[in-house]
Amino acid sequence: MTSTLDYRSMLAIALAEARLGLKEGGIPMGAAIFDQTGKLIGAGHNRRVQQGDPSVHGETDAFRRAGRQKSFRKLIMVTTLAPCWYCSGLVRQFGFGTVVVGESRNFQGGIDWLRSLGVQVIDLDSQECVSLLANYIHANPAMWNVYLMPAAERKAARVLRA
Repeated sequence: MTSTLDYRSMLAIALAEARLGLKEGGIPMGAAIFDQTGKLIGAGHNRRVQQGDPSVHGETDAFRRAGRQKSFRKLIMVTTLAPCWYCSGLVRQFGFGTVVVGESRNFQGGIDWLRSLGVQVIDLDSQECVSLLANYIHANPAMWNVYLMPAAERKAARVLRA
């Protein structure tokens, strides 16, 4: 059923969200949720920097904007970057059946785990997604490292370097 959908057009919505996040001074990651016919249900972007809230990832923002649903099983989560473990947990907890990933070169996240649980993961390997985040990482390495590494791990890394 989902094989006839235009995943690249869906990704364009998530990319627009990622660009909006970058314009706001945040990390350029976006996501969108669609139903099985391709109708947009919710879209959002990473707002960790803008809101000072580490829980506002692109996927969680789109999820919140999608609102309550009878079921998430037939919904499609489209994200510019492979979902991190936190967002992979959201996909698992709420039972999304399909995740479309713009790219997994900059960050692989939990896609292998999701696949092992029966979630259909489609990696579009979009050069536009790769470049958008790679350029951000190059320009903002400290922000990216904070994004990837929880506080306890940062402290341990500082101790090891000392």
